[in-house]
Amino acid sequence: MLLNTLLLALRSIRRNLLRSFLTILGIVIGVSAVITMVTLGNGATLAIQNQISGLGTNLLQVRPGQRMMGGAGGAPSFKEVDAEAIASQIGGIAAVAPEARAGGTLVANGRNWTSSFIGSSNNWLITGNWKIADGREFSNDELMAGSAVCLIGETVRRELFGSRPVLGEQLRVKQVSCNIVGLLASKGQGAFGNDQDDVVLLPLKTLQRRITGNTRVNTLLVSMMDGSDPERVKASITQLLRERRKLAQSDEDNFNVLDTKQLADTLSGTTKVLTTLLGAVAAVSLLVGGIGIMNIMLVSVTERTREIGLRLAIGAMEREVLLQFLIEAVVLAALGGLIGIVLATGASIVLAGVMDVPYVFNPMVNLVSFLFSAGIGVLFGYFPARRAARLDPIEALRHE
Repeated sequence: MLLNTLLLALRSIRRNLLRSFLTILGIVIGVSAVITMVTLGNGATLAIQNQISGLGTNLLQVRPGQRMMGGAGGAPSFKEVDAEAIASQIGGIAAVAPEARAGGTLVANGRNWTSSFIGSSNNWLITGNWKIADGREFSNDELMAGSAVCLIGETVRRELFGSRPVLGEQLRVKQVSCNIVGLLASKGQGAFGNDQDDVVLLPLKTLQRRITGNTRVNTLLVSMMDGSDPERVKASITQLLRERRKLAQSDEDNFNVLDTKQLADTLSGTTKVLTTLLGAVAAVSLLVGGIGIMNIMLVSVTERTREIGLRLAIGAMEREVLLQFLIEAVVLAALGGLIGIVLATGASIVLAGVMDVPYVFNPMVNLVSFLFSAGIGVLFGYFPARRAARLDPIEALRHE
C-alpha cells in the first residue's frame, strides 16, 4: 500500500512539474541558506582559531597600560631586564622575548617599501612559532653588540627583491644598512587582517641604539610550557612586575597580561553566536516554504475533489487518502531539501574560496536541515491531507 501510495504521489507531482518546482522553491532557498550560513560561520571560526594560534603556542602578551589593545596610556614601558627576570624567576616558562617596534621605509635593490621593524632576540622566533625558510638566526655576539643584521619576511622579500636570493644582500632600514642573514617562512594573514610576513626582525639593541634611540620595550612575549597553568603563570608575572615597577598594594596594575588562547575563545564564541543568529534567520525561509506547500496542497485538494470522492466511493479508506496527500507534501519538502543541500555545498565551496576561509563540511548540519525540511512537509501537509481524507464521497462526486 505504501509503495502504491508513493507512486500515486510521484505521478501527481510529475503532472504539475512547474507548479511543484515553484512550491518547493522556498524549501530549497531555506535549506541552502541555512547550510551555507552555518558552513561559512564554522569556516570563519576555524580561520580565527588558526590565525590566533599562529601568534604563538601558549602565548602571553604583556603590554604597558591597562587596556588589552591600544596605547600604553602614559604607563612606563618595559626594559630588557624585565624579560630576563620573568625567564629566570617564574616556572613553566619556555621562552621570553622582549619586543620593540618601529616603522618606516626600507630601501634595497633600487626599490623602497614601507614596513614595520621589530627588535628582539632569537626567542621571538620561538614565542611566535616562526620558522626560518633560509639562512640562520642571530648569533649571541650579534645580539650583544647590536650588529647591523636582520631577518626579513616573505612580503618584504617579494616587494624588494622579487624572486632573487636575499642572503647576504644589504637592506637599508631607515638610516641603517643591515646585512640580511635569514628569510622567515611565510605565515600569511594575521587574526586582525594584518600581513604577518611584512616584517623585518633586528637584534633588540640594534633597533634601540640605531633606529629608535631609546631602550623602551613595547611588549614582553611569554611562551609557556605545555601543561602549564595559564592562570598561575599570569598571576606570577603580575606579582613580579608589580614588584619591579614598585606598585603599592593599593595601586592598580599599569600593565596587562593577555592570554591569546582566551582571545581566540572570545572571538570564536562571538563568531559562533553570529553563525547561530544567521542560521536562525535563514531558517525562517523554511517556514515560509512550508506555508507555500500547504497552500499548494490545499489548491490540489480542491482541484482533485472528484478524484478523491471516486476513490472513497470505491472503497478507499480515509487513512489511505490522508497518507497519499501527506506523502506528496513530504516528497515535495524532502526533494526541496536535497536540492538545497546540493546548492548549499556548491555555494559554500565557492564563497569559502572568495572569503579565504576553510571549507568545513558538517554532515550533522546537512542531515538536520534535510530532516527539518521533511518535517516541514509533515507539519504543513497534514492539514490539507486531513481535509482531503474527510471529504464526503457523495458531495465530492457532485463537485464541479
